[in-house]
Amino acid sequence: MRLEDHLAGLSDAIDHLAARAEQAGLDAPVPTCPDWTVRDLVTHQGMVHRWATALVVGDDAVAADPAALEAAGLASTDPLSWFRMGGARLLQALEQAPADLDALVFLKNAPPARQFWARRQCHETTIHAADALSARTSRMPSAHLANLDAPLAADGIDELLTGFLPRSKSRLRSDDTVRIAVCPSDVEQAWLVTVSEGPPVSTRHTREDVELRDAEVTFSGTAAELYLGLWNRGDEITTNDADELARWRALARVQW
Repeated sequence: MRLEDHLAGLSDAIDHLAARAEQAGLDAPVPTCPDWTVRDLVTHQGMVHRWATALVVGDDAVAADPAALEAAGLASTDPLSWFRMGGARLLQALEQAPADLDALVFLKNAPPARQFWARRQCHETTIHAADALSARTSRMPSAHLANLDAPLAADGIDELLTGFLPRSKSRLRSDDTVRIAVCPSDVEQAWLVTVSEGPPVSTRHTREDVELRDAEVTFSGTAAELYLGLWNRGDEITTNDADELARWRALARVQW
């Protein structure tokens, strides 16, 4: 996806999260984040937006104290306005950042910093907008109600599998090597994830690649169903191995 696509996706996700949070109510529980209320969700995402903005604009003092940002959100008398303001500032910072931005990136195979932060915050906010949807509906969000474009969902799968999953802190491990083919039905992209005693290894493919046929496990569905499910925000993945899907849900969780 292009920078413009990630910025558009981020803008949409900000709007969706705010609208769904308002509909659910700030005190509503968030089924996909069992320890959170909607207020916690909005405050967390508003903090992340401000932290990312500080990194993009080079405000080291603000970036160094995310706890203070979160405390400000929790103390706000209008958390939704506070959230929207932070999202608008992030969009402005990314739009105005130079193409050769020098800023922290923290994922494997990361793109240049400006593209990295537009992509990361697009998917960070889209996933948390799905959390707000779960609060509004009091259940796990469906891909249909989340209303996600297939290209954006496929891009989010790619970021998770090739960026987050291979990091050394990833907890997804197996004593025996297991190959998982991740195959969306509505885009050409596909991925092969090899799980072993070390960090997972993810490689990019197309749906017709012969390497995918040798995988012991297949995760399939639409790109949106896989995106939500692989991020543990949905239960619409189809698989030939329920135990491996359960292992994924228990261990494939993002840690900073």
